[in-house]
Amino acid sequence: MTYSLGKRSRAELTGVDPDLVRTVERAIEITSVDFTVHDGIRTVAEQKRYVAEGVSWTMRSKHLEGRAVDLVPWINGKPRWEWPPIYRIAAAMHQASAELGVTLRWGGVWDRNLGDLAGTPAGLEEAVADYVARRRAAGKRASIDGPHYEIVR
Repeated sequence: MTYSLGKRSRAELTGVDPDLVRTVERAIEITSVDFTVHDGIRTVAEQKRYVAEGVSWTMRSKHLEGRAVDLVPWINGKPRWEWPPIYRIAAAMHQASAELGVTLRWGGVWDRNLGDLAGTPAGLEEAVADYVARRRAAGKRASIDGPHYEIVR
């Protein structure tokens, strides 16, 4: 099945870095699971609210700069924050970024670029587990955000 970005998703991409937009557009063409662009650019007020609610961890979010997007699985007509389809979207973003030569960081594994990870859902799931283990071994919190992608410049 072929998917396409809806009106709301396209609106969320307004003002986002053009290379990141191209990558999302390519990913929706090749993904095995539909997704929505849940967040593109955020205002400072939105970011403050997200931090206060615990949805975000920092006021230095790349969303404030138009350098990040959140891609959420769209299942049965609604957004679903579920890991199995999140891994499939990450695999599509991995492929799209490789095809377009765009370097991304993924919220599933913050300390590696997405292109440096295995590009399959199973490989990405393993990379998240390895990341969590590295963080815990270092005595640090493993904050993972599977829907999050940001462009690396």
